[in-house]
Amino acid sequence: MNQVVMVPIPLSPEAAERLRQDPAKLPFVGRFVSNVLSPEPGGVDPLIAWLDALPRDPDAPEMTMEEVQAEIDAARAEHRP
Repeated sequence: MNQVVMVPIPLSPEAAERLRQDPAKLPFVGRFVSNVLSPEPGGVDPLIAWLDALPRDPDAPEMTMEEVQAEIDAARAEHRP
C-alpha cells in the first residue's frame, strides 16, 4: 500500500479491543480489507478464496463456488447505500 486512507469499519467490541491491544496487526487487517474489496482483474475473488481455505464442518452441506459467490453478492447488495 503506497497510500493509506483511514476509514471507520464497524467491528465487534472484542475485535476492536484486540486491535487496540495489538496495533501491529492494523496494517495486515488493512491489506486484507483492501484485497477483499479490490480483487485482481479476472482473478478469483479473494474473499471466496479465503472462505474456501477455511476448515469445513463435515456435517455442513457443501456449497458450490457459484452459491458462495451468490451469497457474497447478496450480502454486499444489502449493505450498499
